[in-house]
Amino acid sequence: MRSEKRGKNISASVENITPFGIWLFVKDKEYFLSYTDYPYFKDQPLHSIQQVQLLHGYHLYWPLLDIDLEIDVLDHPTQYPLKSRLATPRTGKKTLVHS
Repeated sequence: MRSEKRGKNISASVENITPFGIWLFVKDKEYFLSYTDYPYFKDQPLHSIQQVQLLHGYHLYWPLLDIDLEIDVLDHPTQYPLKSRLATPRTGKKTLVHS
């Protein structure tokens, strides 16, 4: 597989990682994924979060974390009210997150 040439548009990239969440740039649009809504990114190695791929033009995938997320969830979060329950490693308490 060949790397893209320098200066060519990147379809998806992590622009910033803050103590509160991550900023994504996808297809000329910016998104903020807070750790409150997406706790599976919290406390992950930076290089793992930065390795995002845009698949099929609508599907984000972090291969080192095995996380999948459709762009439509970011564009229309109220249309995806289902939450999954994850136990937080520190407290063992269940946390609700977008699925």
